[in-house]
Amino acid sequence: MTVYFIGAGPGDPELMTLKGARLLKQCPVVLYAGSLIPRALLQEVEESAELIVDTAKINLDEMEAYFVEAHKAGKDVARLQCGDPALYGAIAEQIRRLEKHGIDYQVIPGVSAVAASAAYLGKELTLSGVSQTVIMTRYEGKTPFPERERLPQLAQSGATLAIHLGVSKIRKIVAELIPHYGEDCPVAVCYRTSWPDQDKVIGTLADISEKVEAKGFKLTALILVGHVLDSDHFQDSYLYQKDKPNIFRRRKNTLSLDQLEAQNVSK
Repeated sequence: MTVYFIGAGPGDPELMTLKGARLLKQCPVVLYAGSLIPRALLQEVEESAELIVDTAKINLDEMEAYFVEAHKAGKDVARLQCGDPALYGAIAEQIRRLEKHGIDYQVIPGVSAVAASAAYLGKELTLSGVSQTVIMTRYEGKTPFPERERLPQLAQSGATLAIHLGVSKIRKIVAELIPHYGEDCPVAVCYRTSWPDQDKVIGTLADISEKVEAKGFKLTALILVGHVLDSDHFQDSYLYQKDKPNIFRRRKNTLSLDQLEAQNVSK
């Protein structure tokens, strides 16, 4: 028996990995957070699964009890996690309970909200000469933060920021970022990315607070900050520069389109 922590992706059922979808179908017990994962993602197992539990309505002790019961019955469990389980998935505390009982588990990665939001915006979060670093963090709330990880300290890097769980504190975030990024720094706030009602606002640190409040975004929104969001002043990547040698792109091993077409015709 195994508990599979499956990255369910940001919401769109088609953004779950093939491996995650396969394991979900074979597990008789499914646990998922209904507030973060759309029920549509369970469409193919609604009839086949023996038990489907919305964990938004239970606590950690109750979740542990489901794991133990399934273990005793020899039934695999699909524990769906929104996005990627490694990012704010709260799987560590669940794994600690599993290890206490000697229950096997596997973690299946998924598409993160950061990746999905960048795709939604049609943007690359790392651009040559602009930013080569993405910092994924959350805004300080009930979870304690060491001083070195508070937003003003992270902002000193000037890197692209992906801020989770902070949209309700957008004004505080803006106030802490302006001294480091400037009022004209572009910002995008992506709400429920890849869900049917996905939405976004794009602005700068000077006006993003008003735009977010006008939209009424309160939860399940990701804040992206950085000059990569509107920069046209970036260098072409080193990989594809024709006058640069590259171990991954040997000219002698590369066929032109004409050569490929000729090979196809000959076949």
